[in-house]
Amino acid sequence: MKKSILTILVLSLLNSAAGAGTIEMKVYGLVCGFCAQGIEKTLRRNPAVEDVVVSLENQLVAVSTRADKDVSDAELRKALTDSGYDVKAIDRTQRSMSDVRAGLKATSK
Repeated sequence: MKKSILTILVLSLLNSAAGAGTIEMKVYGLVCGFCAQGIEKTLRRNPAVEDVVVSLENQLVAVSTRADKDVSDAELRKALTDSGYDVKAIDRTQRSMSDVRAGLKATSK
């Protein structure tokens, strides 16, 4: 009995963590702070999105998803292209948003 409860618990934890992650996108057309604000506002409307980072210098938009949610590459691409930006690449990574921010700070020095 204990073994089956433990197994169920472990599986449910793995399932909830599977949806969480960081999506990093190479986006062309970012030219000003207004662009960054608009992208951030647009992406935060999605209930699966937990956090957003936009770097004009690196042409990077990073999104972290909630633990129990996911957002498709197609949804992200559509949101950005409908806003007038060109999405060149979408990569799903295991980097945390704090790692993304730290990497951006290191490259801007």
